[in-house]
Amino acid sequence: MIRTLASSHSVSQNIPSSLWKLGRLNHVAIAVPDLEKAQSLYKDVLGAQVSETVALPEHGVYTVFVELGNTKLELLHPLGEKSPITSFLQKNKTGGMHHICIEVDDINAAMAELKKKKIRILSEEPKIGAHGKPVIFLHPKDCHGVLVELEQA
Repeated sequence: MIRTLASSHSVSQNIPSSLWKLGRLNHVAIAVPDLEKAQSLYKDVLGAQVSETVALPEHGVYTVFVELGNTKLELLHPLGEKSPITSFLQKNKTGGMHHICIEVDDINAAMAELKKKKIRILSEEPKIGAHGKPVIFLHPKDCHGVLVELEQA
């Protein structure tokens, strides 16, 4: 097993560097059917610092951030009839992990390179996300079943 890891590491050294860099995990988003209950779990039961609820109509969600030492959890609840969280919760009645968000240093360069690599992006242009920064989402079928959000650092 060590030989496999070592050989794959040496292969990765031959890959040319990108014009953009992947940064730290910004947050893990969790779709919740009851936002108040979820907020209470993290705040009252676990003792975490929990933000106020913010409506993001452009994304069709209410969002709440739970501060952790090294990252955040984002609690998502549907806002409006066309919310992508509604269909997620229809399939996952008790909620669950919706997406991960990773920071990038140049979202436009990341978009251009990922398109060349045939990774589908779910919007033509970045949208402004919950932190007031440009974000894009990568198609989960191109990311091993995980919806990946990239956020401009």
